[in-house]
Amino acid sequence: MTRSVWLKADDTVGDWETRKRRITSGLEAGIDWVLVDEDDVERVRELGDVKIAAFRSGADVHVMEAEDDDGAAALADAYIVGKDGEGDATVDLPSDLSGSADLTTLRRGDDHTNGSYVRILSKDYEAFAEEAARDGDHTIVVGEDWTIIPLENLIARIGEETDLIAGVTSAEEAKAAFETLEIGSDGVLLDSDDPDEIRRTVEIRDEAERESLDLVWAEVQEVERTGMADRVCVDTGSIMDHDEGMLVGSMSRGLFFVHAETAESPYVASRPFRVNAGAVHAYARTPDGGTTYLSELESGDQVQLVDTNGRTRDAIVGRVKIEKRPMFRVSADYDGDKVTTLLQNAETIKVHTRDGRTAVTDLEPGDEMLIYYEDTARHFGEAVEESIIEK
Repeated sequence: MTRSVWLKADDTVGDWETRKRRITSGLEAGIDWVLVDEDDVERVRELGDVKIAAFRSGADVHVMEAEDDDGAAALADAYIVGKDGEGDATVDLPSDLSGSADLTTLRRGDDHTNGSYVRILSKDYEAFAEEAARDGDHTIVVGEDWTIIPLENLIARIGEETDLIAGVTSAEEAKAAFETLEIGSDGVLLDSDDPDEIRRTVEIRDEAERESLDLVWAEVQEVERTGMADRVCVDTGSIMDHDEGMLVGSMSRGLFFVHAETAESPYVASRPFRVNAGAVHAYARTPDGGTTYLSELESGDQVQLVDTNGRTRDAIVGRVKIEKRPMFRVSADYDGDKVTTLLQNAETIKVHTRDGRTAVTDLEPGDEMLIYYEDTARHFGEAVEESIIEK
């Protein structure tokens, strides 16, 4: 599931200058969507690159054809019904939902209206949201003096029919929405002017997105000098913590934890954005759970960072440096299976052993080091049910 943060910035939050400040704070924090009125779509486009959802002002109002500087229609990425309609209780819900104007608009099947906004005022509105979810790509639900129970009901009943977006007013509420029923909402709609609250909500989204891996201890069998090879340094656009690095290895089933160059040295300055990852043939783990060859990485690609507890996050590759360097072949055993990789013969390359950060030059047979072990074969980086021998 890909989580998202939406920011509410329609006319109910203030005049355009107030809305503009809120949107700008959201852009700087890294929000995914802005929810505005139709009239503001073109102005938001001028502020920055973000997905825009626009409230339709009524079920029977056609999408406005505002034009940008090139004369092309400035359309939103999604149009949402419900404001000034049945969704926000401006218009009473019909006793028979087949007569709903909002739902009729959703069911027209045009390319514009593809989401709904519903204030959960009672069980009837909960049922209305369920019905809207059948026909909308996005279903935004906002609680009114409610507990988490209505959100639990909607998560359980809606499933994958729609992206369920929960209205929140704080990062704390966003965390609860992302954790409800251990599944959580697909996104949150934040209604806040506080830049810190917006930033914290985005951080919570990132935390909810992170994969957690089970790293295991493998026993070092051999550390052998192998001569020269083409070595890859991966310079990311992120500053890594002292316990972070990447998973790399010659065999996809056994990837070695290699620390980022965060440690100071008498001879070399720290490079906390860098992982000296290994030889060009080696695999690196990617954010989608796949693998890629180190030699194929280039600026703009994404790699997965991981810490010694298995917590992951994504990073953008800024630069890849490939140079000839002397190498070690490191072999380790996990549960009777031998896995290997090539790492540069240098004191600055650190792996993680029972003793903590350990230079590869200090590794000895019998040491235990962290790896990620996955008993599966891979084809073009994807796990497959196939017999493949790597040695």
